Amino acid sequence: MSNNTINFYAMSESFTSYDIIVIVTYFLLNLAVGIWSSCRVSRNTLSGYFLAGRDMAWWPIGASLFASSEGSGLFIGLAGTGAAGGIAVAGFEWNATYVLLALAWVFVPVYISSGIVTMPEYLGRRFGGERIRTYLTVLSLLLSVFTKISTDLFSGALFVQVCLGWNLYLSTVLMLVVTAFYTIAGGLAAVIYTDTLQTLIMIIGAIILTITAFKEIGGYSNLERAYSMAVPSKIIPNSTCHLPRQDAMHLFRDAVTGDLPWPGMTLGLTILATWYWCTDQLSTQKPYPNTYSNQSQWYSINTRA
Repeated sequence: MSNNTINFYAMSESFTSYDIIVIVTYFLLNLAVGIWSSCRVSRNTLSGYFLAGRDMAWWPIGASLFASSEGSGLFIGLAGTGAAGGIAVAGFEWNATYVLLALAWVFVPVYISSGIVTMPEYLGRRFGGERIRTYLTVLSLLLSVFTKISTDLFSGALFVQVCLGWNLYLSTVLMLVVTAFYTIAGGLAAVIYTDTLQTLIMIIGAIILTITAFKEIGGYSNLERAYSMAVPSKIIPNSTCHLPRQDAMHLFRDAVTGDLPWPGMTLGLTILATWYWCTDQLSTQKPYPNTYSNQSQWYSINTRA
């Protein structure tokens, strides 16, 4: 048995039976919500399966958009990047606020009035032909698998491994089976409602964690002082990369020497965020469950006007 495996099992032994109950309850609750939502919406039609019957309130759609972005990969990734380089990484989420407003007021009305559900479908209608539609479909699928799904699976499986001491591959298969079960059976409605549950858990957990962390460290001023003196347990000999950055507590950093320069954070990132939030499938498909026929006609009339 490797040292890493021994360390994981040693960590899992510190968890009490109550912790295990909470984790198991979480997975069971996800399954229950997925099964309930799949029974609630008719899955016998394309609209019922892929668009949740076009009968969904605004709040679960917003929660689903939030959960689709704030997955386990982002929780672990942002925490790790923040620990390594400071708070500038929060600019990615700050930037999304304004781009999401553009999605709601600019992009979604165009998608709805066009009667499309996917971006490849929109490009096919806009420019004609099947090659560009096929190209973007394949490209989006590859990007999703290798940059989003794989990252979220690894980080989620890593959490299960740390908590329960399970093999990393076994944890990955478990997550795939649980997710595939309610997604395939329930369609988009199951995805939206389980995302809503996860959003509630993430927000409550993040608030509790933030309050507890600031209470333990003694406030923001003590956080700055403790961070400036923090040194990781594993460092590279004859290197200074482990030392805290002087600008760690600055959101906007120098345009030349900053690791996340402010021109890229404000301008370049906006281009990337516009693609992610306004043209990615998670954003173009999920507003549709809230669009009724009269709303589609309203958007169509006003867009032409």
